[in-house]
Amino acid sequence: MEEDQTQAEQSGQQVQSEQQSQSDQVDQSEYLEAGIQIGARIRTPGIKRYIYKVREDGLYLLDLPTISERIKIAAQMLSRYPPEEIAVTASRVYATAPAKKFAEITGAKLLSGRIMPGIFTNPKRDDFIEPSIILVSDTRNERQAVKEASKVNIPVIALCDTDNWMKFVDLVVPCNNKGRRSLALTYYLIARELQKARGLIKSNEEFNYKVSDFEAKVELRV
Repeated sequence: MEEDQTQAEQSGQQVQSEQQSQSDQVDQSEYLEAGIQIGARIRTPGIKRYIYKVREDGLYLLDLPTISERIKIAAQMLSRYPPEEIAVTASRVYATAPAKKFAEITGAKLLSGRIMPGIFTNPKRDDFIEPSIILVSDTRNERQAVKEASKVNIPVIALCDTDNWMKFVDLVVPCNNKGRRSLALTYYLIARELQKARGLIKSNEEFNYKVSDFEAKVELRV
């Protein structure tokens, strides 16, 4: 039953995604396999516009064309800033690896783990930085970064699941921001589109990285 539901769900979103242009960033099956569209069972105010449907088990599904569009817009926004003026935050284990790879490729500054009060607002701190824009992996776990940025008018781009709050966020990138493969694909796409927007590559084929390069490694215990 669950398998039938998943197949029907994927079929529905594949039909939905056919409405997109021929210049799609990635094969739509990759979106579905990574689970980039699978949200939570909670829906916060404001997220409704990004939702495609709700499954029978109560999980919300995010709209694939909107995810694709917002990834492109995020890359365009980031391309307006020098690499050293971009900060990316990641607090969850599955977000840290892709965010780190993103920072490595694009030249952004990685802030991993807990964001301390004053990091953007208190020049007396040893770890004080003044980014011109930040990319946040999770507005719940990294709410301090969002709050700090709002105090000094730093634009915020945030990866938001259906249970994330969007207060002080300038651009929402709706996606599953908890899954290992979903986060890897999201950061892979933003990095690739950013390099294209900067004129460093002209096509997807020139981006010499794979989604697996962005994935958090899972240690198997015997």
